[in-house]
Amino acid sequence: MICGVDEAGRGPLCGAVVAAAVILDPARPIPGLADSKKLSEKQRERLAPLIREHALAWSIGEASVAEIDSLNILYATMLAMKRAVERLSMTPSEVLVDGNRCPELSLPVRAIVKGDSLEPAISAASILAKTVRDEQMRALDRRYPQYGFAIHKGYPTAAHLAALKRFGASDAHRRSFGPVRTILSNPPLWPEDEF
Repeated sequence: MICGVDEAGRGPLCGAVVAAAVILDPARPIPGLADSKKLSEKQRERLAPLIREHALAWSIGEASVAEIDSLNILYATMLAMKRAVERLSMTPSEVLVDGNRCPELSLPVRAIVKGDSLEPAISAASILAKTVRDEQMRALDRRYPQYGFAIHKGYPTAAHLAALKRFGASDAHRRSFGPVRTILSNPPLWPEDEF
C-alpha cells in the first residue's frame, strides 16, 4: 500500500503548516484528483469529503507557529509530515512525498518532484492538507478580522502586509518570517484595539 504525503502552508506568514497522508483504495478511484493548486477552492471542497470517505486511511499532522519559529519552516514541515504518517490507522508499504525532501520515517520513503501532479495519493494528500489549512485560516479570520486571513490565507499579499503594518502582528503570525520580523522591529504607532 502506497501512502501519499503533501503539505500546505509553507509560504504564508501565519498559522500552522499542515500535512496530510492518504492511502487510496485502488477499488474506489476518485475522479478529478490533481495538484490542489491547480484546482479551484470549490473543486477542492468537493473532493475532500470524497477522499475521506473513499480512502483506505487518511490523517492530518501539523506543526504550530511556535514550532515553525523554533525549528524553521523546513523542519516544521518535515515534522508535520511525520506526524501525519504516524497517525494513519494502517501502515503503508511505502511513503511518497511531494517535493525533494523526505521526513525521517521508519518506513521506506521517496520524494517525487511535482508528485502532487503525478501520483494520485499525493494529489489527495495535497487536497486534504489545503482544505484543512484553509478552514483554519477562516477560523483565524473570525478571531482577527482586521487581517483578511479568509481572503489571502496568510500569504504575503499587499493587503496582508498593509494590515500587518497597520495593526502589528497577531499571536498567529510567524515571528521568524522576514516581513513579520520587520513589523515587530517597527511596531505601529497606534494601538491595535482601535478596531
